[in-house]
Amino acid sequence: MSDVYVECLVSAKKSVTAKILTVVLIVAAVLSFLVMFILPIAILPAALAGIGAYFANLYSNVEYEYLYLDKEITVDKILAQSKRKRVAAYSLDRMEIFAPIKSWHLDNFKNRNVKVADYSIGQELQPDERYVMYYEGGMKVIFSPSAEMVKALKNAAPRKVFTD
Repeated sequence: MSDVYVECLVSAKKSVTAKILTVVLIVAAVLSFLVMFILPIAILPAALAGIGAYFANLYSNVEYEYLYLDKEITVDKILAQSKRKRVAAYSLDRMEIFAPIKSWHLDNFKNRNVKVADYSIGQELQPDERYVMYYEGGMKVIFSPSAEMVKALKNAAPRKVFTD
């Protein structure tokens, strides 16, 4: 049996509040550093603003990597292209449906009260290429997969994957 391996990397959109927070913290760090030469006590606000700017930048530059191998989708979260963390793993056997986000196939699932996990680009483009997967009846997962990944999923589970 030949295993299919598909890898897809997407960048999540950086939110406006994260951009503003990063800029404000950088400006505060620079101003506190300059004031530090007059008042030595200003070293504490400079250090705190610098550390805050670092973490604000780290957690706002997010990428998601989807790996499909042996009927399993694995999602990794990459922070600022330096830290990688395994977020979730989904088996195709327990998947209910995988379809485009605006598909009519999802109409029966719209009124469900489920937990939502968004691993997509975070914005609606034209045309919207995000996909939704309902998993085990209690979870809705949003992806932005490549065409190659959708094709591999369709070959593995043709009755559960729709491309509209």
